[in-house]
Amino acid sequence: MNEYDIIVIGGGILGIAHAYHCLQAGMKVALIERDAYPNGATIRNFGQVVPSGMDRKWQLYGRESLKVYKEIQSKTDISVREEGSIYLASNDEELQLLEELASINRDNGYRSVLWTKQKCLDRYPGLKEGYVKAGLFFPEEVKVDPRVAAKRIIQYCVSQLGLTYISRRAIIDITTLSGRQILTDNLGQTYRCKKTFLCAGTEFQLLFPEIFSQSDLVSVKLQMMETVPQRQQIIPGSVLSGWTIRRYESFHECPSFAAIKAREDKAAYHLKYGIHILFKQSPNGGVIIGDSHEYATVRDGETFSLGTDNEINCFILSQAQRIFQLEDWQISRTWIGQYSQCHGQDIFNETIENDIHIVTGIGGKGMTGSLGYAKENVRNLLSLNLETF
Repeated sequence: MNEYDIIVIGGGILGIAHAYHCLQAGMKVALIERDAYPNGATIRNFGQVVPSGMDRKWQLYGRESLKVYKEIQSKTDISVREEGSIYLASNDEELQLLEELASINRDNGYRSVLWTKQKCLDRYPGLKEGYVKAGLFFPEEVKVDPRVAAKRIIQYCVSQLGLTYISRRAIIDITTLSGRQILTDNLGQTYRCKKTFLCAGTEFQLLFPEIFSQSDLVSVKLQMMETVPQRQQIIPGSVLSGWTIRRYESFHECPSFAAIKAREDKAAYHLKYGIHILFKQSPNGGVIIGDSHEYATVRDGETFSLGTDNEINCFILSQAQRIFQLEDWQISRTWIGQYSQCHGQDIFNETIENDIHIVTGIGGKGMTGSLGYAKENVRNLLSLNLETF
């Protein structure tokens, strides 16, 4: 029987992050993933690392994540590109929120720069003059290719930090015996460890289903699409629209947010489906566009279809065309993502029998916040002397 200090179940970014920080602390770690490499929310997102969109607490986690991404990138290419992020205001209300967030960022010591309309037009080819009034630019933020980043971070942890990566195995049972956990996979193989982190995303049936059924966790479905490669048009970094300004948690802390939000049409189609418009260009030149949000409680079982809703995609595309003029709007692929989040708290973190730590429900904060959050979580749960931030 193979024995480890720590076993992490789930190879998505939240599991990778916990494994990484345990390795940094000198522990013997195994990461067990049911697929060859993660195939869930971690590879089905925009690949935007944007602490700018988070509240003050999670912005700190996101900023720490930026440091980790850049540190690993300095040693091996995990697809990190430091091109910054921009939020585009389309009217005076959104501009007011940008100005207020810029002030909050100055107090937080997080660099952001207000850009004029012309500066935005000069920086982003194809941006429509009739849409943008101004922008708030975050120069330190990065983008990654989600389809390769997680795989390459795992490979880095294996080759450089001594991680044991066990793929195509699903853990179906955890038993505590003599102060150790005995984990059994779907093929009957067993593993022993001192502590376990369960970071299994939206898998709620294999392990501890009774805990998840009594939780406030919800599943969230997103829809995204990507155009064919643009011939010459280059859109740097991450581009976030006015509807994003009205949605992201960082703006909730702005003094004018509540009043501005109260004036919105609550029956608007984009609010019904949680739609805000984002753009990010892929390494191949295609432009990723999205996204929407539909919700279903874990307690009652999923109630949304896991197929793509063409009406929603058509609406997203029509709104994207109000913001940018691309060389070619032909869509090469569409897909859905699915992640879990909590209804009444920012993350689900529960300990069983002192040594089994369930960590999931990070919501849309995963790519940005996981590496920072896991550092603090590992330090606190394992009483380790990791550097604070």
